[in-house]
Amino acid sequence: MSHPIKDTIPASYNKYIKRKLLIILFTALATAILAIYAINAGSAGISTIDVIKTLLGKGSERFNIIVWNIRMPRVLTAIVGGIGLSVAGCVSQSILRNPLASPFTLGISQGAAFGAALAIIVFGAGTTNNTDSVIINNSYLVVIFAFLGSMGATLVVLMLAKNFKVTPEAMVLAGVALGSLFSAITMILQYFADDVKVASVVFWTFGDIGRTSWRDLIIMTIVVILSLIYFMFNRWNYNALDSGEETAKGLGVDVEKIRLYGMLISSLIAATITSFVGIIGFIGLIGPHIMRRLIGADHRFLIPASSFMGGLILLASDTLGRTIISPVVLPVGAITSFLGAPVFLYVLSRGYKKWF
Repeated sequence: MSHPIKDTIPASYNKYIKRKLLIILFTALATAILAIYAINAGSAGISTIDVIKTLLGKGSERFNIIVWNIRMPRVLTAIVGGIGLSVAGCVSQSILRNPLASPFTLGISQGAAFGAALAIIVFGAGTTNNTDSVIINNSYLVVIFAFLGSMGATLVVLMLAKNFKVTPEAMVLAGVALGSLFSAITMILQYFADDVKVASVVFWTFGDIGRTSWRDLIIMTIVVILSLIYFMFNRWNYNALDSGEETAKGLGVDVEKIRLYGMLISSLIAATITSFVGIIGFIGLIGPHIMRRLIGADHRFLIPASSFMGGLILLASDTLGRTIISPVVLPVGAITSFLGAPVFLYVLSRGYKKWF
């Protein structure tokens, strides 16, 4: 004889899980559809049918150049960059217990941009060519310096979280101060640089994903995928941290280790992406909060959901920037900041305690 309660709980739980999975699937599908549209959008006069034929290897030489050399790297960079920044924000919010945390609001992205500027100006890692586009002579050097710059900001954040027990609001204020400091140092470097190096550095201050190559994209993709694997492996630890530090320790979680490694990997993501596409703000704030409202705080689902949402938002922002006043292309960093500022104010007005 069946028990009504035992029969109801599994059914309700399965429905609950299915809803989360459907939201994740829908977000991934929306990203794929938008990617097809983004490849099609522009002033080249290429239709959706032409895009599909080219992707299937049946396009003309002209369409092959447009799709595979120009549009496809840009679209994939937007998706990979959005995934990386969003998941970095998602994990940072959990391990710092701060709903306003993200690579941009904590000053990590600005630190990475300073490191990239240092590599370009002092060590000659970047130049411009005859078309005034930025060329990175040594991608690895730029990424290393960007990582070191982001780590400077990360260590300050970790020190504040561990030793001074600052409030989430104060931590964000510290991030604003760090961002201003790194931006000021970057401006000083530009002041003493020549025109070519200044032109190379200015690229990072706007945030632009239209100049990445396939090599840059491969490096970003490897870093983001490996980071996602690590984050998913520790998903239960992040769930425990959401219940409080003492509760997590009682469940056997090495809180200090999880926090340190989580921030290190988040910094690596921010450094890698920033070194190639510049400062792109608020993706790490918008994506996780949208999905947290839709599917809850369970990191088994929140991490992949935030990843897809971040890719969708950055791709949508870049597509909007390319088409809204075409042929003029607006920098994607300006679009994401325009979208992210209201979300930041909304979260701040609700009070951080309601989010955890």
